[in-house]
Amino acid sequence: MRALVQERFGGPETLPLRERPMPQPGPGEVVVEVAAAGLDAGVVHLLEGRPAMVRLSRPGREGRVLGSDLAGRVHALGPGIEGFAVGDEVFGLACSGDGSMAEFARARADRLHRRPDTLGAEEAAALPVSGCAALHAVRDAAQVRPGQRVLVLGAAGGVGHLAAQIARADGAAVTGACSTGKVELVRELGITEVIDHTREDPLERGPFDAIIDTGGHRPLRRLRSALTPTGALVIVGSEPERAIAGGLGRSALAGLLNPVSRQRLVMLFSHESQEDLAALLDLVEGGRLRPTVSARYPLERGAEALASLGRGRGTGKVVVTMSEPW
Repeated sequence: MRALVQERFGGPETLPLRERPMPQPGPGEVVVEVAAAGLDAGVVHLLEGRPAMVRLSRPGREGRVLGSDLAGRVHALGPGIEGFAVGDEVFGLACSGDGSMAEFARARADRLHRRPDTLGAEEAAALPVSGCAALHAVRDAAQVRPGQRVLVLGAAGGVGHLAAQIARADGAAVTGACSTGKVELVRELGITEVIDHTREDPLERGPFDAIIDTGGHRPLRRLRSALTPTGALVIVGSEPERAIAGGLGRSALAGLLNPVSRQRLVMLFSHESQEDLAALLDLVEGGRLRPTVSARYPLERGAEALASLGRGRGTGKVVVTMSEPW
């Protein structure tokens, strides 16, 4: 099979298209014939080895296939699989090392869900990682309730555009902040109050009951000043250039301050499960959530797709598709 194989830490040029043996499913695993693979900034971090702790925690990346989000068709079943059959159309998350930027990927059955006909393969591939992060940010970390005022910073990004929709679906009055060229996209999501952060500081519209920061660099003190006295700040990500901690500095400080603050200051650690995928699918089928796929690249141009991500450049989701249409 063909796959984009990581040969070393570095830029997209270190990710050539290679022939690779077909992955084999272990107990509780399946092999998925990939139709589309969703990308996110986390894949770029693993490719480049940033922050530096990534290189220490994930040595020996050579020869591995990156990518987690996928949609496709079950090709083979490992021992002990129930609930899936060969030929089922699914979406979910690939296993580490045999990732989704390939024609076939290995996946744990408990991190897959059947894909309904109402959800296209490309949209489904855009959901798992970013969708689960958005779901946990809104419902678990921020604990958004109907009638609350919620600010989403980076409301056009991979996680942000989903978080804004989920908060709106849960009854919040959502303010979305983004750059000039992304304002219309956020409005199309149904977010009526959209702020161009290059022209106005969205924090001036506070106080907010919750702020979900999906990629800004504003100081923690400034973010907290825009919250109500018992509001919640959820830091999902950050992409500052040349930061030693790779954007984790504010999150770590939030974790230290949270025990002594009336405000809830959360460094989001997201996870993904079949139950989370089911919750996202419920929102999609109810017409309350729709992932935006902003760009599609064939597998042969997967390195180019990764080059378009990270450092706040993203709009919606980018997907890599296989050569054969589904």
